[in-house]
Amino acid sequence: VQGNVSYNRLPGTLRGLHYQAAPYREVKLVRCTRGALYDVIVDLRSASPTYKQWIGVELTGDNYRMLYVPEGFAHGFITLAPDTEATYQVSQFYTPGAEQGLRYDDPAFAIDWPAAVQVISAKDKQWADFVG
Repeated sequence: VQGNVSYNRLPGTLRGLHYQAAPYREVKLVRCTRGALYDVIVDLRSASPTYKQWIGVELTGDNYRMLYVPEGFAHGFITLAPDTEATYQVSQFYTPGAEQGLRYDDPAFAIDWPAAVQVISAKDKQWADFVG
């Protein structure tokens, strides 16, 4: 129902980790259309055998890979090149009251980001520790 574009001028720009709470959970399909990024998803489905596990995939404007983000997963990325652009299709409209987030450096997930964070929004810095 929604298509989004994220333009990021500087390498090391971190976006996320974001998700929407039920009943507004989202499915996303993410592709890097210019530059390069490292895309991460975290399984937040408590009944899942991969609960709290994450995967990361490098997406670039040249490799044409996409990442499917299932319902119940948090999503975020860090840019690896200047002037990086990502597009993503989303199955739900953005609902501000349902927006949730996880800290990119939360020890509950121990995500191994491939680059140092240079730019991060105040909102993404302030997410609380995961309780699950």
